[in-house]
Amino acid sequence: MSDTAASPPALSRVSLTSVDVPFGRLVLFFVKAGLAAIPAMIILMLTIGAVGAVLRGLFRIGFWGIHGGGFY
Repeated sequence: MSDTAASPPALSRVSLTSVDVPFGRLVLFFVKAGLAAIPAMIILMLTIGAVGAVLRGLFRIGFWGIHGGGFY
């Protein structure tokens, strides 16, 4: 075995000029992406709501503003 370190491979640039995707497969991809966005949005809304509830509890911010009426 040799004690010399292997030199890193030379970098090469790649240029993409054309992508040939059938229309039906492209439509199917966007339908799947749209359906996947629904549960992701629900999880995001629940997370933001939980963080907002914690911050409202920490800073005692009521429904109508700081120390206002509403829930307290």
